[in-house]
Amino acid sequence: MDDAVPEAPPAAEEEPAYDPAAPAPLNVPRTPTGDADVDAALDRLGDADHLATDGHVEVYEDVHRGLRDALTALDARPGPPAPPTPPGPRS
Repeated sequence: MDDAVPEAPPAAEEEPAYDPAAPAPLNVPRTPTGDADVDAALDRLGDADHLATDGHVEVYEDVHRGLRDALTALDARPGPPAPPTPPGPRS
């Protein structure tokens, strides 16, 4: 007679229920623009892949702020020098 207790089969891991607000990578390709400030802002979008949907707003607002600042900086840069003024009438 065998007194050994049969080993119970390992319990199958239950898959978690689908949660539409759970983090999920969007896998949206981000092509570098060549502008360091813009590329940094766009790279920040990748942070949303690791957050639940309720955390996306903060990332999107941060990216929007960075892109807006980059555009504002373009307006602040000096433009080309003004053309010389034509000589006035000689008196």
